[in-house]
Amino acid sequence: MKLQKYTKQHLLLITGMLFCFACTEEKKQEVKTETTKVQKNPFRFYKDIEIKPGLNFEIVSWGKGVDSIGGYQILMSDSVRNNYRSAAVDRKGIIIDAWNMDLDNDGNPELYIQLLSKKTFSDLNVFEYAGGDFNKISFPSLNSNQKKGYSGNDNFFIKNGDLFRSFPIKDPADSTKTINKTLQYKLSGNSFSKSEVKAEGDKAERPKTKG
Repeated sequence: MKLQKYTKQHLLLITGMLFCFACTEEKKQEVKTETTKVQKNPFRFYKDIEIKPGLNFEIVSWGKGVDSIGGYQILMSDSVRNNYRSAAVDRKGIIIDAWNMDLDNDGNPELYIQLLSKKTFSDLNVFEYAGGDFNKISFPSLNSNQKKGYSGNDNFFIKNGDLFRSFPIKDPADSTKTINKTLQYKLSGNSFSKSEVKAEGDKAERPKTKG
């Protein structure tokens, strides 16, 4: 009787050990899946501007956190001459457009980077590429008289090879109406001048760029 009793106990013990072993094996075979984080595009703005075959300027904007704070890079590629240059610039605003001109007709391309701040206010950063360097040209801000009734919504455009800026303001004669104030910009000796053209509607052309 005792022998039979011990045999049953041994069988129960062995069965329990086998069950635990089987559970352990199943746990080892479990495959843990990891969630892959999708990275957002770090470049808030990108544009490739071709000046001529082999000569390109790329505008790349980046920044994390607040959209209106960050930096941007201007990358010059001259594949014909194997010449490559770059310039890093801090920005306060969101880049919404970029184009090239040669407003002073000196043979050196100018890059115009339009930034938007306070949701409706626009400004330009201007760089001339000459002698292997990027030279920043100060773009004139609006004076006190031009700011009267100003609330943003600027439209920069090119007409007959000239640079213009128009924006709506309240009509001084009738506050329920708005009119367009238009400014024309000239560039000479890396210095801008501006003059008011008219204060009425004007069908605008967007800056034309290659690329």
